[in-house]
Amino acid sequence: MEIYHALNRGVDGRDIFKDDQDRVRFVHDLFEFNDRKPASHGRRPGKIGGFVNPHIRKRLVNIHGWCIMKNHYHLVLSERVDGGISLFLRKLNVGYANYFNERYSRIGTLFQGRTKKILIAHHSHFLYILHYLHLNPLDYLDGAEKWRERSKSGIKNARKALQYLDAYRWSSYLDYMGQTNFPSVLSKSLFDESFEGYEKELREYLKSAVSDDFDPSETIDLRLE
Repeated sequence: MEIYHALNRGVDGRDIFKDDQDRVRFVHDLFEFNDRKPASHGRRPGKIGGFVNPHIRKRLVNIHGWCIMKNHYHLVLSERVDGGISLFLRKLNVGYANYFNERYSRIGTLFQGRTKKILIAHHSHFLYILHYLHLNPLDYLDGAEKWRERSKSGIKNARKALQYLDAYRWSSYLDYMGQTNFPSVLSKSLFDESFEGYEKELREYLKSAVSDDFDPSETIDLRLE
């Protein structure tokens, strides 16, 4: 099985998710367009994570992880049918662009180009990719913007970072952490089987990025309620 990291962003770097209505719509589209059948207007987003499903779906891909940012999205995908990833991404991008253009009375291209697909070819990349997706929202948190640097100054306060992630609904993070968010979209089994416990793995990962002037026992090991 081949696994891909897929990502795309708004043309000219523009914001393509302006509010929660846009974000809910995109999550709905992750569900809606992951089907060999044409999209149906009979399905609609649920209040929490369920979707109305009038027929048995035949999925194109497994969505192992996802994250929505202001001007781009990330997905971790594997195919269930030949050509499934390309078809799914085409349906997703066209469908969301049609919604966005209609809502904001605009015309033209929404995404900057074809969705980039990166093959996850190495085990180290596989172990890192979910952390990368789920930590992306730290770009918006003061004091954590350098989390990618993986140095002792990357994240000043891991407790604050985890609290921020617990409040950020627009990724697969909460579902992996055992909180029901959008479970209908996600296929968790691959990564659940690869980690002894995802919460523990993420906290261990953050240890390498915590500033020296914070005690890891106070920022990492205490469970956040």
